Amino acid sequence: MKLRIHNIKNFYFLALTMSLLSINANAQSKDKQIQVDIDLNAVKDDKVMVTVTPPKITTNEVTYHIPKIIPGTYSEDDYGKFIENLKAFDAKGNALTVAKMEENSWTIKDAKKLSKITYYVNDTYDIEDTHDIFSPAGSNIEEGKNFMINTHAFVGYFSDLIELPYKVNIAHPATLWGATAMVDTDASDTKDTFNTARYAELVENPIMYSKPDYTTFTINGMEIIIAVYSPNGLITAESITPEMKTMMTAQKNFLGKFNSTKKYAVLLYLSDMNRADAKGFGALEHPTSTTVVMPEMMPKEQLAEQLKDVVSHEFFHIVTPLTIHSKEIQYFDYNKPKMSQHLWMYEGVTEYFANLFQVNQGLITESEFYQRMSGKIANSRTMDDTMPFTKMSAEVLKKPYKDQYLNVYEKGALIAMCLDIEIREKSNGQRGILDLMQKLSTEYGTTKAFDDKDLFAKITQLTYPEVGQFLNTYVAGPTPIPYETYFAKMGVTKGIMEVPTNIFIHNQAPVLTVMDPTTKELIIIPGAELNEFMNTIGIKGGDVLLEVNQVKYNLDNVNDLIMMSMALKDGDPITFKVKRDGKELTLKGTTKIPTEKAEGYQATDASKEKLKEAWLKG
Repeated sequence: MKLRIHNIKNFYFLALTMSLLSINANAQSKDKQIQVDIDLNAVKDDKVMVTVTPPKITTNEVTYHIPKIIPGTYSEDDYGKFIENLKAFDAKGNALTVAKMEENSWTIKDAKKLSKITYYVNDTYDIEDTHDIFSPAGSNIEEGKNFMINTHAFVGYFSDLIELPYKVNIAHPATLWGATAMVDTDASDTKDTFNTARYAELVENPIMYSKPDYTTFTINGMEIIIAVYSPNGLITAESITPEMKTMMTAQKNFLGKFNSTKKYAVLLYLSDMNRADAKGFGALEHPTSTTVVMPEMMPKEQLAEQLKDVVSHEFFHIVTPLTIHSKEIQYFDYNKPKMSQHLWMYEGVTEYFANLFQVNQGLITESEFYQRMSGKIANSRTMDDTMPFTKMSAEVLKKPYKDQYLNVYEKGALIAMCLDIEIREKSNGQRGILDLMQKLSTEYGTTKAFDDKDLFAKITQLTYPEVGQFLNTYVAGPTPIPYETYFAKMGVTKGIMEVPTNIFIHNQAPVLTVMDPTTKELIIIPGAELNEFMNTIGIKGGDVLLEVNQVKYNLDNVNDLIMMSMALKDGDPITFKVKRDGKELTLKGTTKIPTEKAEGYQATDASKEKLKEAWLKG
């Protein structure tokens, strides 16, 4: 699913996630494999050719599929739309009959004679106005410069042969290096060879080819690769590595003994906003890597801050669903998927961990953590708070449930928080939701999936009857969660306090609008009461906003403006260019993030201090 910042209420990036483990459930003999050859040297009309060589086919017909949907996106994206001129040949080079059955499937006649198929792959980044594929799940083909190879966009599978191993050969210019968590078994600098146990493993291993710009470091036995493509050279891997290392060290410390991968790759694609390029900012996780798309124009400090939330969310998916998952996840159907009931766990627990670890490891304050949870409560209540979460999860690909998907990052995280609090209270602070996930990983783990219908009973068995009651009432049932009751268990109560807001907000309302969609100009609402920062720097109602920090903005890239404003911090230098009464003015100053009185949470019961500390710091 694509994820963009749609309105000014969204204060954090939400990364779209869920993934499929690379489990070779049915071992195949070594002489049976799918071979794939991709040539990045011969780009034709912004497309690359793929050649697929199957083993001997024993049926009269065989169907080749490109995924309709992939794990973690919760969106039917039809990657077959980007496949062109698919042909099939026998061993003598004679063409076989191919019939396109639907958007993502091709049936080949006389399949017993099949020697290979060929086709061209078009990329998605430079035509994003024609589709809704989330950029981190898409592809890029830029001859001699960058190839973002999300493998599901380039390689498909044959019916009934999806469990066969894959051997992928990629020819590429010597000037480009392929960043991936896979191991290249070819020693040359112009060809890479990757082997995976089955199609699901291949899908979970993206590769980004570009001029080498990467760093590596090791944390508690895990090798981390940070690879960056910055088209104009504005950001380097080395420049963001200190912050990434600090964050990922904190994550590993938080997870403690939780088993995880030995190698992890972060593939960061920075989009050039001055041309047709990727605009779906966020990330998509895989068992051993994360693909991230961000705007190249974002200042390094702001980029590092955004990556802290985005990448940390994806990294925590090594807990669930990468280690703990249902059969719907383990045996994912790429063209006729059946979704799991438990997005509250796959996305909600992950998002909760991505916030909890930061207060646990001292990256944010206790107050900031409460503010984040308070924001999630407010956001969740703008959605259907009575829709059973298990029902929404299982039916997430169709309306009205798909419209509620973003609640997995809001209410889903709050469900995880309340479970954490319930377990902490019942265990006198000795256990929490991380302990529960560790026990579930022991019970199931990477090679054993659970039945959807059995999970609540297993969790209750591993914890307390009250936890089971919570799940059945508030997750499987329609009852809204009484958050104040759960906060109170930790000595935290609601109150009125000063909380940071956004420079384009005053009295909880935006002051920026578009008066005329035909001109696409962004205008400070005439007559609007402005916050103290706007008044101090000299902005006035009726000003047409032309640029901020030398970047031009209008309706087409207003999401980028909002994102930039969300990343601002007190003390950041800032320059506005506005048009007032037909004249252009430049207004310079120092950012002062405005605050407003709002409902929030704070610790007020000293008798619960020890329990609260176990919750946030234990």
